[in-house]
Amino acid sequence: MLGPGRENLLPLNYEELDNLFAYLDRFSWLMLDPPALIAAADEFAEAVQRGQERAARSGEPFVPADAFYLDSSELEARLDQGPRIDLASLQVYQLEEQHPVYRVPVTGNSDLRPDHVEHDGSLAPLVERLRGWLSDDWRILLVCHQQGQAERLIDLLAPSELPIAWVPELVPGREFPVGLTVTTGTLDCGFRHAEGKQVVICDDEIFGPRTHRKVRRRQRVFESSLADLKAEDLVVHADYGIGRYLGLVHLQTGAVEGDFLHLEYAGEDRLYLPVERIEKVQKYMADGSTPRLDKMGSGAWEKAKLRARAAIEELSRDLLQMQARRQMTKGFSYTPPDRIFREFEAAFPHEETPDQLEAIEAVLDDMTSERPVDRLICGDVGYGKTEVAIRAAFKAVLDSRQVAVLVPTTVLARQHLETFRQRFADYPVNVEMLSRFRTPAEQKRILERTAAGQIDILIGTHRLLQRDLRFKNLGLIIVDEEQRFGVTHKERLKKMRAEVDVLTLTATPIPRTLHLSLAGLRELSIIDTPPVDRQAIRTYVTRFDDDLIREAILRELKRGGQVYFVHNRVQSIDAMAEFLQRLVPQAKVGVGHGQMPEKALEKVMLDFIEGRTNLLVCTTIIENGIDIPTANTMLVNRADCFGLAQLYQLRGRVGRSHQRAYAYLMIPGEGLLTRDARERLKVLQEQSELGAGFRIARHDLELRGAGDLLGARQAGQVAAIGFEMYTELLEETIQELQGQSREERIDPEIRLGLSAFLPENYVADPNQRLVLYRKLASAHDDLEIYQAGDELRDRYGELPPAAELLLDVMKLRVLMKQLHVELAEFDGHNLVFAFPANTKVAPEQILALLEDSKKYRFSPDYRLSIRLGRLPREEVLAAAKKELQAFCRL
Repeated sequence: MLGPGRENLLPLNYEELDNLFAYLDRFSWLMLDPPALIAAADEFAEAVQRGQERAARSGEPFVPADAFYLDSSELEARLDQGPRIDLASLQVYQLEEQHPVYRVPVTGNSDLRPDHVEHDGSLAPLVERLRGWLSDDWRILLVCHQQGQAERLIDLLAPSELPIAWVPELVPGREFPVGLTVTTGTLDCGFRHAEGKQVVICDDEIFGPRTHRKVRRRQRVFESSLADLKAEDLVVHADYGIGRYLGLVHLQTGAVEGDFLHLEYAGEDRLYLPVERIEKVQKYMADGSTPRLDKMGSGAWEKAKLRARAAIEELSRDLLQMQARRQMTKGFSYTPPDRIFREFEAAFPHEETPDQLEAIEAVLDDMTSERPVDRLICGDVGYGKTEVAIRAAFKAVLDSRQVAVLVPTTVLARQHLETFRQRFADYPVNVEMLSRFRTPAEQKRILERTAAGQIDILIGTHRLLQRDLRFKNLGLIIVDEEQRFGVTHKERLKKMRAEVDVLTLTATPIPRTLHLSLAGLRELSIIDTPPVDRQAIRTYVTRFDDDLIREAILRELKRGGQVYFVHNRVQSIDAMAEFLQRLVPQAKVGVGHGQMPEKALEKVMLDFIEGRTNLLVCTTIIENGIDIPTANTMLVNRADCFGLAQLYQLRGRVGRSHQRAYAYLMIPGEGLLTRDARERLKVLQEQSELGAGFRIARHDLELRGAGDLLGARQAGQVAAIGFEMYTELLEETIQELQGQSREERIDPEIRLGLSAFLPENYVADPNQRLVLYRKLASAHDDLEIYQAGDELRDRYGELPPAAELLLDVMKLRVLMKQLHVELAEFDGHNLVFAFPANTKVAPEQILALLEDSKKYRFSPDYRLSIRLGRLPREEVLAAAKKELQAFCRL
């Protein structure tokens, strides 16, 4: 659809049309596919009607469909409100005469696609066609979906010496020049206009089909932990230790009012913390243990921090020694990526995320350097870690080195085998699998071929670690989920690390704070942005209901998809499968669980992976690693019996393509749920948007990840002082051991008697106010304050006086941080600044003030007093900023 004043095309589906009409009264042009639209409308109306009937039968309240959705006549009327173009294969729809119609004879580029061009490892057929067009003065436009792909294409065409013009972005309405131009844009297919000597080619027509979507803005998945802080949650105050948060309260003392964090400590001690000092507070996160509250002023908290710092220092020294040994050891240096490698990259059927590209480049840098590779790739489920590993494996194979891929389960081994073979289908790369699914005779042949160097990439379980396996020239080991292997296997891996390069993948999310703390000590890359074609999984908590189950399964089957039904009771799983077969006779049902014979389980999984069955009734055997893009509906029976981490991992098995995915968490009834089960399901339901995986991980997985990465003793220290405090101490310790100067943190206190806060009638949600207070308090310059102000105006409207005053107070706070000023206080006559010993204000500057004016006094405890007299509080704030700005100028 071409919108008014817009130059871009906006593709829509039927379900989005109603939302669109809410925004647009008239549109310039609407392009329709009538048969498809009618079919989608009918299917949608049928689904709505079934849902309405089910709700009526169950006696549940519901809103009539016509209150939510357009009926067919309303839809037709809306579509007729402006000019439109109808597309149909069997019939040409004519527009009314008053609307102009332009018809341009064009042809497609199907003869350029890979299946019409013999693959010989080069772009020779395309180059030959381009030369012919250029010699006849054609305008040729090559459109790539992202700049990285365009750069690869230019590199691949460079040997042909064609005259290529690179234009990052075309200007709408401006004709592209005669010759060959490469640009970026979203295009599904190109076309040729022979009469006008113009051809537009998209990268799909060169490298094969891929998924196109507009790149999402990078998501800030590690939001402040205060965003979900609730009353009674534990918090950590940097000075007083572990306390209990009782809420955000608004207090008034005399003429001054403001917001305070109400904290409770042992012995019923209370602390009311002004919001401008919110940086002092973090949410307490640990491994499920409930620590005792600290006693304010008892000294126990300082002792706990000292113990943690000692343990952290030991860990940091070990990591530094490991790093030093790795730097001193000389490893195999791979050649830089060549044309064949770049062509392989360009054939990736999806658009890489920024994090993926960073991880790939980091791995390639490791491989081309002389130091041994030992990198950990962390990423949420389905975020593209496997493609990073595949590219590393291909680089190793191109340099005549063998690759071993070690996975924890046979099911995951089979999945990786299919994925690797599919990616290497156009290249002479021999990929094989070694697991318990192979017969002894097959295993023997694989061992012999591996020893002879005939297998390039060998995928397997812990069977790869047995001593009868010999590689001719092993160069790289890729380990998926190392934490799931036993102690013996990890020791074997540790020995192998000394001999070959190792790349480790994990879906246990590592928080970016910990990542930054360990930067430089462990080679660690984190992928926390979702693939560009990924949609959020719609998650529903529901009772076990026959009609709902039948409808959910049928909806998925009708769109050609597959369904997981998780029933974690082996004793009754066959009975459940029979029930589902009766409920949905058209489904092809398979049953899989870990107690089945190996060959039987392998057949069940293969049947589902290859589409011979479309409803898999299974236990949690599918929890790790299974990647089936067509499986986009999951029903979990007795979801209340699962842990949060397990439910999250299970849900990650769907929604791994551009299709909308659905997860139904079925419970016996709300009254039968424990409080913990209700909380787990609530978290999972609320955190269903893209990027939520890391926030869920903070609830349940974060400390497990830290324990795996840091060790049991360190995990104990995390529990003692909280996760965020631990990472702060870790970062400080590493800086000190590396000889870096650590800047003392200043948390300025401002006591000017000002009513500066975000009113409740302006920002109603207390958690949002906490997040905004934290953002303002942690600002490092005025620009961040201005940006926060713009965000507030954009989201909530014009700032009330108290909020305007808050921004001014925070600007003063920024100045105090920059100059290392601890306190700004006004006693009614005098403005007082308190300086620490390490202040950035030079003594000469203060002495100059004392000599030039009698209004300044300086006390032995480093306090500068400035006589102002009786001034309105707002003028005191302006005076304080002016005095500190003078120190910045001197």
